[in-house]
Amino acid sequence: MSVKLKKLGEQVIVITGASSGIGLVTAREAARRGAKLVLAARAEDALRRLADEINAAGGEAIYVAADVGREGDVRRVAEQALARFGRVDTWVNNAGVSIYGKILDTPVEDMRRLYETNFWGVVYGSVVAAELLRQRGGALINVGSTVSDRAIPLQGVYSSSKHAVKGFTDALRMELEEEGAPVSVTLIKPAAIDTPYTKHAKNLLEKEPAVPPPVYAPEVVAEAILHCAETPERDLFAGGGGKALSMMDKYTPRLGDKVMEAFMFDAQKLDEPARPRGDGGLYEASGELKERSGDDYRVMESSLYTKASLHPLLTGALIAGAGLAAAALLRPRRANGQGGGNGHARRPPREGAWPSAAGLPAEG
Repeated sequence: MSVKLKKLGEQVIVITGASSGIGLVTAREAARRGAKLVLAARAEDALRRLADEINAAGGEAIYVAADVGREGDVRRVAEQALARFGRVDTWVNNAGVSIYGKILDTPVEDMRRLYETNFWGVVYGSVVAAELLRQRGGALINVGSTVSDRAIPLQGVYSSSKHAVKGFTDALRMELEEEGAPVSVTLIKPAAIDTPYTKHAKNLLEKEPAVPPPVYAPEVVAEAILHCAETPERDLFAGGGGKALSMMDKYTPRLGDKVMEAFMFDAQKLDEPARPRGDGGLYEASGELKERSGDDYRVMESSLYTKASLHPLLTGALIAGAGLAAAALLRPRRANGQGGGNGHARRPPREGAWPSAAGLPAEG
């Protein structure tokens, strides 16, 4: 069954983890485009301020304070969405937490807590969303990570949770497709993104944690999420750097291990001592409405790879057009079909001297 999705301005969208980072940017942009929003996170005061901001600007949003690691909280989000708007058109499972530190240094209870949010939060949200979307159709969007494909050291527990999210999402997609449910199921895989992620993570390192380059703006992920709310996609990388890591793991996994061992330990540490933070956002919400980290990263505000993924036909047409234009510029000009403008016949070009559109790079 082909799945038809509504335009954003006609949708009711649930976003978990809406009080900071990717969720916050996505919520603000969705509201700007006319979507009605159900905002969920643990930080009630932050959610209230965000809902007030959206409503004051002419949008329509409600908030539900919820811990996605509790199934009852997730069902309450759905109940409030139905009570206010009567339906849900897109459900975005975005909430997540992390731990920086070696696996053998990480307490098991912290690992379990991370899984409650990152994995079980996605499971509860996906099950509840599927129950709603089966009836009327719509999109389920789960936010995984580049590390859904390529694990990294010092965030091993986080990486494993995102591997689990990928496996769960892929299996659920197939089951819903087989039964003919009118539901689009998408996995978004962000690369390193400049959000308060590191500030909210539990840190077991001696240095302040960092996200490794290349670092992208959260707007890159928000654009991908909202595209998939309107257009069915199986999965999508937000940031070309993430795609590169995934390809390295697929084709040269052992080389990938060595690259990670050589660079990724230092790349995930700032040059400053770790600050006291307790458990970070692992057990308690930060309560901050912040989109970015405030750290001194070189941030890529857009991703050419992701834009090409969102608009493959347009990208292909531009590449083909560029190839044809180059060929026309380099092709020997003829006058009346009998040679060049000076009346002399030209020799044909040597083999391989004519440009081919297929040889042009896919990304500039």
